[in-house]
Amino acid sequence: MAISDNSRQSLLPTFLYSTPSLTKRLFNLESSLMKAEHRTPFISLGDVGGRASRVVVPSPKEGKIELFSPAFYAACTVGGMLCCGITHTAVTPLDIVKCNMQIDPTKYKSITSGFGVLVKEQGAKGLFKGWAPTLVGYSAQGAFKYGFYEFFKKYYSDIVGPEYAAKYKTLIYLAGSASAELIADVALCPMEAVKVRVQTQPGFARGLSDGLPKILKAEGVAGLYKGLVPLWGRQIPYTMMKFASFETIVELIYKYSIPTPKQECSTALQLGVSFGGGYIAGVLCAVVSHPADNLVSFLNNAKGATVGDAVKKLGVMGLLTRGLPLRIFMIGTLTGTQWGIYDSFKVFVGL
Repeated sequence: MAISDNSRQSLLPTFLYSTPSLTKRLFNLESSLMKAEHRTPFISLGDVGGRASRVVVPSPKEGKIELFSPAFYAACTVGGMLCCGITHTAVTPLDIVKCNMQIDPTKYKSITSGFGVLVKEQGAKGLFKGWAPTLVGYSAQGAFKYGFYEFFKKYYSDIVGPEYAAKYKTLIYLAGSASAELIADVALCPMEAVKVRVQTQPGFARGLSDGLPKILKAEGVAGLYKGLVPLWGRQIPYTMMKFASFETIVELIYKYSIPTPKQECSTALQLGVSFGGGYIAGVLCAVVSHPADNLVSFLNNAKGATVGDAVKKLGVMGLLTRGLPLRIFMIGTLTGTQWGIYDSFKVFVGL
């Protein structure tokens, strides 16, 4: 069976998206009919002339999305928007305590005491301050992050060709994720500035509706983007670790921990692997990006402050460790859940 011209148009190596069984069917030439929809069901009508007669029943294409089509990238964008917006908003209470521990460690000494101080001073509603800029900002960031990651992963693979893409696949993951996050943070930065001030400056604003105009009036658009470079410093290493380590961890789980081939595992098991791999990746992400996270919180909270001011006040150890245990728990849970939601959405739309 000759491989069609359409399959030659993309140089993206099949290992990035294809299952082993698909590759085997394509190149071991099991059936030309099976190639179109991976498996074309048939009905046996008994023997005719000593051989089984088969009537081919084409598989329905409902819910199927062609790889690398506009619909594919749109689905990845929506999936990213949902998984990031929902998860970051859900952990708002943890994020508030974490930010306050970074800004005022003498007042917010630990996780438990931090929650106690917050509830005592602001009531239960104080646990969800800043949820609106969190939802808007991280939904936009997730949309650009996941959508452009899929785009750049294919783009860089096509540039280097299938041989080098397969040989240096981790570099493809790293380059694709870094490029995507560079764009995504431009969308996130204004909302992050509003979120940090609402959460760490009592009386500054109730939320997004009055916080955003207040910053614009006092500092202009520049005030919304003064934390962009530290945000890149936090998010780009975070995202590179998030995608590259996730891809590698999941591959190792299927290779060494699960005896059943991935394509034969149940959907529930595959989603469980996604969550587990995502959680481990999230822990690594938290450690790598934590110093920059402290910088972002400090700069967005202190008007006119510089990176030098932050280093001088917090110290190197403070940058590395302040609020780290809580952030490890938060980011591990958040990242694992994100991958679970994202992969569930891809299953739902037929990817």
